[in-house]
Amino acid sequence: MTTAPVVAHVVRGGFVESMHHGLAVVTRPDGTVDLEIGDSSTPVFPRSSSKPIQALAMARLGLDTDGALLSLACSSHSGEDFHIEGARAILDRAGLSESDLQNTPDHPYDEVERTAWLAAGQPKQSIVQNCSGKHASMLLTCVRNGWDTATYREPDHPLQVAITETVAELAGDQPVAFAVDGCGAPIHAIPLAGLARSFGRLAAATDGPEARIASAMRGYPEYLGGTRRDVTALIRAVPGLIAKDGAEAVYAVGLPDGRGVAVKIADGSSRARSVVLAAVLRRAGITDEAALAALEHQPVLGHGRPVGSVVAVGV
Repeated sequence: MTTAPVVAHVVRGGFVESMHHGLAVVTRPDGTVDLEIGDSSTPVFPRSSSKPIQALAMARLGLDTDGALLSLACSSHSGEDFHIEGARAILDRAGLSESDLQNTPDHPYDEVERTAWLAAGQPKQSIVQNCSGKHASMLLTCVRNGWDTATYREPDHPLQVAITETVAELAGDQPVAFAVDGCGAPIHAIPLAGLARSFGRLAAATDGPEARIASAMRGYPEYLGGTRRDVTALIRAVPGLIAKDGAEAVYAVGLPDGRGVAVKIADGSSRARSVVLAAVLRRAGITDEAALAALEHQPVLGHGRPVGSVVAVGV
């Protein structure tokens, strides 16, 4: 990643103030690389972009949710009321409670919801943290298989072993590193092209658990992100597309024809992530201007007013 090219400029008053390096890739339906910015074989932690792949492993193991609740299993939700109630509904199916969740307690991800939560004097809670849908679904999967729920985050737990196998299968590459994600669950480093390939395969699926995952994401994108999230707007705007954002400036997209797209900004800055993704999607033939404009809208402010923007370069 140290050799990643410049992919975005931060322009203030017509002057390039800063720049971001990064990687991007588009894979063909057969998984081969079609478009590459930088070296797409570079391993990255997909972070929360991995969640649909993790949810696929759970669906294969008997996770019996669909629609909104399955989308929530794939989510980094905003912490809106319907997200919290959805996570509770998954726990209810498992016969478990919020005390069984092991994801890191936090305030809501969404700024509006976070402000209201803090104004009400509410503490950080696991059910509110953006990964609670995934963790609740992990617990339900364990219950359906008769597995221990107290150790579900451990790398050698049957659930996590199955997730690792599914990550490798869809990516077409074995993970090269393992770590603990922000929520406490294991995370796997795979080539950026492998992440794109995985999303292309999910988006093109017409049956089986893969199609269930893609259908849930498309049908209930507000559960995947939130009412004010760009990932939600993107899925709604482009028929057949699936997408998932991730921490440290990762974004993955699957197109219905089986192509995959993945972006990673080297310094982890989220302000460049969606701008570069929009530029790559344009090159991939996505023409919905409203959706792309929403991704590209990253103003640079001066005294509270727009005085520039973050723009993609070399993409």
